[in-house]
Amino acid sequence: MTSDGDIHDATRRVASGEGAKAAAADFALLSAAVGRRVIALVGMMGSGKTSIGKRLAARLELPFVDSDSEIETAAGMTITEIFDRHGEAYFREGERRVIARLLGEGGCVLATGGGSFMDARTREAIAEAGISVWLRADPATLLQRIARRNNRPLLRTADPAAQVKRLLAQREPIYARADLIVDSSDRPHDEVVGALITSLIAHLRLDPLA
Repeated sequence: MTSDGDIHDATRRVASGEGAKAAAADFALLSAAVGRRVIALVGMMGSGKTSIGKRLAARLELPFVDSDSEIETAAGMTITEIFDRHGEAYFREGERRVIARLLGEGGCVLATGGGSFMDARTREAIAEAGISVWLRADPATLLQRIARRNNRPLLRTADPAAQVKRLLAQREPIYARADLIVDSSDRPHDEVVGALITSLIAHLRLDPLA
């Protein structure tokens, strides 16, 4: 069992960057404390859930899973094709089922779709299976990142900037219910991962299951 003293020492070393061996030990400690819980990354498209999630999973030696990729594999279609053929409501129901399955498969870092956390059943399932982390980013950063890709069904509109602001207004109060909030605005992803790890350690120290 992870003790408060171990967590305190890990927090200090992560914050001060006391070398590779100490960092590796801290990541192993955190991975052990996470156990079979899922670290679920939530937030808007473009917040960095996939790229940051992959880095976090590698450091913690945990599997990385992207719910959108799993949905596409299960459906044999891209997200855009699902939206076009069946509509958003159909997609959301499939998304909920896929995430529920992934949450039951054990410890991992899970990148979720931007709208998935809006579903109350998904929020409850994440709360039961793991730790939710909102990767929060400002509209300018989101738009800059989203502009690099053209596979966002909800942004196929004449005014993507207005759509992003509208979605943020709807979703941010729900995202704020996540266990942890980490700023992922325009800064290096490794810096975001470091902040996320420090937040996880502090959270697990207070968690009676740790």
